[in-house]
Amino acid sequence: MSEFQERFIREPECKHITGLSRATRHRMQKKDDFPKPIKLNGRISVWQLSKVNKWLIENSQKGIVS
Repeated sequence: MSEFQERFIREPECKHITGLSRATRHRMQKKDDFPKPIKLNGRISVWQLSKVNKWLIENSQKGIVS
């Protein structure tokens, strides 16, 4: 039996996957419209890929993401 292992992505990959700039994602995070990052060592921001993918699916259905 295999266990699900969460994958984390950093800024460049998050930008590539979503097509959103850092500033746009930050504005959206403040309004709870985009998953918030997790801070590692207080400095490194990472996103859970599963949450970003879920956001992409939900927002592509709404027509927000092309």
